[in-house]
Amino acid sequence: MALQHLLPAIFAFLLSFLVIFITWVNHHATLKLVNKSSPAFVYANGFLLLTIVILPFPTALLSEYLFTDYATPAVVIYAAVNALQALSWIILSQTVLKPKALTKDEKSTHTIQANQRNLQPALIIYILCAVLAFWFPQAIALVLGLIWIGWLFVGVRIMGE
Repeated sequence: MALQHLLPAIFAFLLSFLVIFITWVNHHATLKLVNKSSPAFVYANGFLLLTIVILPFPTALLSEYLFTDYATPAVVIYAAVNALQALSWIILSQTVLKPKALTKDEKSTHTIQANQRNLQPALIIYILCAVLAFWFPQAIALVLGLIWIGWLFVGVRIMGE
């Protein structure tokens, strides 16, 4: 197959798109709960955007090196960027809720609070994945992919509320 050498790049593109799409779905669902803004909220959104635009780089590393002797640094970097994105979600949620809630109503506040409970464990899991990737890079890459599928369902659940 003449284009077989492009398969890792195609995989990276599709994975980046999937993660960016899932992030957009969750961000869209979150913004539906918010009806005010603040400077901190704008900057928190900017930080989240930064974690999104960084994502294609470690994803390309992952696709290029996952099945080579260089899988470990690729997966560690990918997991670290995922941790950075989890941190950005924590900051975004905190700016929505404090010091004065920017949400539309009490139900929206409770929804963001409920979803915020997922964020700190997610950060810990991503950090743990980055550490475990030193010994099990391919397995951790699979775990990270499954986590993203889970986030898709979280976004769909938020949108349904």
